[in-house]
Amino acid sequence: MSRHVHIDAIGGLSGDMFAAAMLSTFPEARDTLIADLQDAGLSMHVTPRIDSIRKAGFAATQIVFDISSDAPPTHHWKDIRARLEGSGLKASVKATAIGIFTGLAEAEAASHGVPVETVHFHEIADWDSLADIVAAASLIESVEAGSWSCSTLPLGRGRVDTQHGLIPVPAPATAHLLAGFCFVDDGVEGERITPTGAAILRFLAPTQNGPPPGMRLSGSGIGAGQRDLKGIPNVCRLLQFEPAAGEVDMVGQISFEIDDMTPEELSVALDHIRSGEGVMDAGYTVGYGKKSRIRYNVTVLAQASRVDEVAQLCLVETSTIGLRIETVRRRVLKREAGKADGLRTKTVARPGASTTKVESDDLAAIPTLAARRKAATGAIDG
Repeated sequence: MSRHVHIDAIGGLSGDMFAAAMLSTFPEARDTLIADLQDAGLSMHVTPRIDSIRKAGFAATQIVFDISSDAPPTHHWKDIRARLEGSGLKASVKATAIGIFTGLAEAEAASHGVPVETVHFHEIADWDSLADIVAAASLIESVEAGSWSCSTLPLGRGRVDTQHGLIPVPAPATAHLLAGFCFVDDGVEGERITPTGAAILRFLAPTQNGPPPGMRLSGSGIGAGQRDLKGIPNVCRLLQFEPAAGEVDMVGQISFEIDDMTPEELSVALDHIRSGEGVMDAGYTVGYGKKSRIRYNVTVLAQASRVDEVAQLCLVETSTIGLRIETVRRRVLKREAGKADGLRTKTVARPGASTTKVESDDLAAIPTLAARRKAATGAIDG
């Protein structure tokens, strides 16, 4: 199980608040962030200011992007995408930045009823917002969280002034991006989730259930927004969780049935699946399905952070047309590798006592069952 990050949108969320909260929580990512902003070609027009401030009594990090007066327009999505694609950003950061912006472009297209390619971003795509999204992408990739969650989101109240005039909060693009999220009306006026903040959330696809079981809180940070809100701190807090030392773990479980592959075909397919990145185990049992056909009930275990990739691999390697995917809690005993009489051993710390066994592969070359059992017993007792 890998790192989990929880986004607590106390005052709301914007691109700069997210980036500031990430830097507050993961200060070691600062140098990489500055380098990525330069690789994106932003440094000639954008200067980041990263400050430690107090916001409504809380110590917080704040990021402000100062834009040079001679910065050219960045308004059109196709121009922004071309700029990012042609930049010197690392492939992973580039893909994340484009992914966040794509969601924003699609939301704007849906809000205005125009094709995505013709989207004109107006104020949200100025150089500071471009810097917000590149910064967010850099930090997301630096942190390498395996999963994300967020709090119930503040709905906001009133209207926001745009180039289209006064529009209700949340703005149409924001509402489009945050469809499916749970909100609360805390009575505080103003825009609370900006379109850029909403695009980041949509890209991360966080749950609203908090961290998975078996995680311990290992750090936190606070990012401050630019405005002051009445009655509530305009901050975003991040909580960092790491796997707890011990026996609790979460894994992805993929299951499906096959009734139209031969045993030889399925055996080869499972070998390919087992070799996939993030696959922990794969196997099957035999049963009977419709029309009295022999059916193979396949189960694949995968790292929780890579379950989507493994699911895709299952669809490619087998003839199944559907999968069941769930996250399951498992209990794992501590084990220690060793060697005795030239044979590899594994000692497991079981409740009450430890047990040791010899690796089966090391016994395979010994002829006769009796001799293999004698060698195993001698290695364990010796």
